[in-house]
Amino acid sequence: MKQLTIYDLNKNLYKTNAEGKTIQTSWDNFTFIDLFAGIGGIRLGFEAVGGHCVFSSEFDEDACKTYEANFGEHPSGDITKIEAQNIPDFDILLGGFPCQAFSIIGKKEGFSNETCGTLFFDIERILKEKRPKAFLLENVRNLVSHDKGRTFKIITSHLEALGYHIYAKILNALDYGVPQKRERIIIVGFLDNVIFKFPDPIPEKNRTPLSNILEKNVDSKYYVKERIKLSRLERLKDKNYPKPYISHENMSGSITPHPYSSCLRAGASANYILINDERRPTEREMLRLQGFPDSFKIILPYGKIKHQCGNSVAVPVIKAVAKEMIDSLKAYERTTLYAK
Repeated sequence: MKQLTIYDLNKNLYKTNAEGKTIQTSWDNFTFIDLFAGIGGIRLGFEAVGGHCVFSSEFDEDACKTYEANFGEHPSGDITKIEAQNIPDFDILLGGFPCQAFSIIGKKEGFSNETCGTLFFDIERILKEKRPKAFLLENVRNLVSHDKGRTFKIITSHLEALGYHIYAKILNALDYGVPQKRERIIIVGFLDNVIFKFPDPIPEKNRTPLSNILEKNVDSKYYVKERIKLSRLERLKDKNYPKPYISHENMSGSITPHPYSSCLRAGASANYILINDERRPTEREMLRLQGFPDSFKIILPYGKIKHQCGNSVAVPVIKAVAKEMIDSLKAYERTTLYAK
């Protein structure tokens, strides 16, 4: 029997067959669906590792406009009205399902919120019908502690009941290269018993500094009124904090500066975060804080882009997890081939 290529997770290398050739796997070319697609941040992460989207769904029409401008397709609408059997076959399900029902900022209603919380069960019915090899779900970190952990337990138990092996971890966008503190729970599942580990944080020297994402010539419309600026500066915790910085107003009214942004939020005031307590971030800067490329098209007004960025994901985090998922799936497939 010829020795087939096996990915060694410990040594991070491939073994080759008797002819010295690396064996290709089906994961060199895979498909995915993009549910609750927003403006396509999760899609970008999986396209970066070789994936091809065969179906997308998004309820918000403004998000659909941005998505279509950048990906050339208008997502299907309300997922609750789409029959699972009508979705094309695919390898991986992706879903950043709505987080408002579980958010620390929101009402924390969880599954009692009929319009948001129960949308998880649409993911469940699609997984049950289509049986993809893997999935990735993303949500706010508070999902883990919501209702004393019962909500998260319901979600994972339902996924395990479908036969999936589950991995979950809270990841911070700061650790993966963008200057934004954004902690999100990532849930990864495999139909087979795939060995998986979440990506390690990247070295600090390789992370994008705040200065690199700021635009040089910013229109005056982004600058706040003088009274707002003075009020912020009066309450600034460290008045000698070096520029550039981004500050936000906390619950006590204090203004806290950092060399990174606090978490972008869809519903926050336009003055929630300010650069140097002087101006709002531009549309491009908000997209950069989420790791979107500068080639990403902006076609809607400021308020709508701000809302969309707040609802989106940090692309580098998704890309890093996607790479680990595909490497793990390749390793499993090669190991299975070798065993046969």
